[in-house]
Amino acid sequence: MRNHPLQKGRRIRGFWWRKHTPATRLASCFILITLATVFVWLFERSEPTVNLIWVANGLLLTYLLLAPRWRWPAYLMAGAAAMIFSSALIGEPWQINLVYNVLNLVEVLIGALLLRKKSTQLPRFTDRRYLARFIGYAVLAGPIASGAILTPVMTGWTHTAPLKVFLDWTVADGLGAAIIVPTFVAIFATRFRNSASLRRHWHYPAVLAAVTVVSFSQDRMPLFILIFPVLVLLLMRLGLGWAALATLLIAAIAGWYTLHNSGPFAVSSSAYAVATIIQVQFFFACCIFMIYIVSVVMQERNSTEFRLQEIASVHELVTDNSRDVILLADLDGRHTYVSPAVESMKGWKPGELLNRRLSEQVHPDDREKVEDAVFQLRHGSDGAILEYRAQKRNGEYIWVESSLRMFRDRRTGIPAGILSLVRDITERKRNEGLLLEAYRQLEELAVVDALTGVANRRRFDEYLANEWSSSARLQIPISLLLIDADALKQHNDLYGHLRGDDCLKQIAEAATRAANRPKDLTARFGGDEFAVILPGTDAAGAVEVGCKIKALLKGCGADHEENTLGPVTISIGCATAIPKSGNEAAALIQAADELLYMAKRNGRDQLCHNLIAPPDLDVGYLIDSAGSS
Repeated sequence: MRNHPLQKGRRIRGFWWRKHTPATRLASCFILITLATVFVWLFERSEPTVNLIWVANGLLLTYLLLAPRWRWPAYLMAGAAAMIFSSALIGEPWQINLVYNVLNLVEVLIGALLLRKKSTQLPRFTDRRYLARFIGYAVLAGPIASGAILTPVMTGWTHTAPLKVFLDWTVADGLGAAIIVPTFVAIFATRFRNSASLRRHWHYPAVLAAVTVVSFSQDRMPLFILIFPVLVLLLMRLGLGWAALATLLIAAIAGWYTLHNSGPFAVSSSAYAVATIIQVQFFFACCIFMIYIVSVVMQERNSTEFRLQEIASVHELVTDNSRDVILLADLDGRHTYVSPAVESMKGWKPGELLNRRLSEQVHPDDREKVEDAVFQLRHGSDGAILEYRAQKRNGEYIWVESSLRMFRDRRTGIPAGILSLVRDITERKRNEGLLLEAYRQLEELAVVDALTGVANRRRFDEYLANEWSSSARLQIPISLLLIDADALKQHNDLYGHLRGDDCLKQIAEAATRAANRPKDLTARFGGDEFAVILPGTDAAGAVEVGCKIKALLKGCGADHEENTLGPVTISIGCATAIPKSGNEAAALIQAADELLYMAKRNGRDQLCHNLIAPPDLDVGYLIDSAGSS
């Protein structure tokens, strides 16, 4: 698609303007300073005894404050050339022309160097600290320094009163800087691109011009005070740049009428023309500083509105996109705000939960916990984290985690409500349950013998140590059975290990069935040996359990015709003791082991037990396979 010729022409002009911007700015600096010098001379020529304001210095200072420091030499040369040219144009003697313009450059440089120590620092007259520095450096320090140099020179040269020379210079230059610099900074920064706003509010500049003309064309009524509200309205509608431009219009109209003996500050109405002109200058300064003061207020208000909008947008962004539900409740626990995330989490619309209590959608079993947390918050607690089941709109319950916090009024510090951040943890609770079950299974595997399904040696050692300590504390008997399969190796060699494993499983099953009290424990002691811990069981009870195990195992392997070795039998060592101070559980194991080998030495398939005595007693009794002692 071809570009329109008008658009192409605009691009060419825009490129040319950007390419020649530095040169055009230098040219505008030269032209404006020349016009300002001639303009002030025209005003003062009608009343030689007064010195209105000196505009040229303010214009040059404006360009320096807005330009990069490396361009300052070019602007200083353009400004000096404009001052020399305009002074020659108005017929000023070359000696005075040289002295004045050198001091003008000194004055401007003092203000520029002190106000802009870095090239990146731009003027900010809406900043109170910068405004104070501007007044101190540009309005006072620069004019006073150059005035102090000029006073002895002009006193010796023209024999003028020193005070008059000093005051004329410092007041004119100081007020010129105070009025011109902020005004043209605002004008140059605006660039007046929003022409639609001017077309919409054109009547404000027209009204301001009319009010200014009416106020200064007569001196019967002090109508000039009406200029201030109209100027403020223009500032609010069109902005700081147009308001600053309007102050130049006010200055031009008011200065013209004043120097032509009209208006509230007419020279002819005062015996002291200089004092009257100072009043006019002060009025100009009041206009320009008023629009800056109003601009500061407007900027602060706009900044506050912008911050509030940012906070509101961030709040909306967080609440609309957070998967967690954000709840605000009053001190009674009733919802005052519910974030949109509640609909995706629970199916409720935010409006349906307003004015409902925090505990209304909580599972009945968890409701007391939530209500207690709200009560604690109301009575001084800072916060709580709760896990409970919350009801969805369809009646189902999900697990949620709620972080409750008390928030306070920022001004008074008084508790104002409760903030609750609710997160769906259903999946986490499910995973926790699976993890707990896996841990339980792993723990069982860690203490269970894989072949026989009874406790392993690790579990046996832990359990015996605990029950030994408990029996010692309560001074009650504890018994231990050590069981060993007789001739299991021969069975394995003859029939294979699988048949041997079956025999071990039958022994474990028989021992578990015989020792069936809640605190009894059957464990694989090692290899083909098993152990049975019988807490709170005396020797007679232990013998009874041992005999029952033998009876349950009778006939193991007898149903096989090729079983030439006969059925598998077991030998049992049964030790009983009441633990005493200084004894350890290992002594009970040693006693049972000795009794087991006593049974083996006496022909196997027997049970050997001791009396209720210290476990190191080596006296035992034998019980044969039939159960007779």
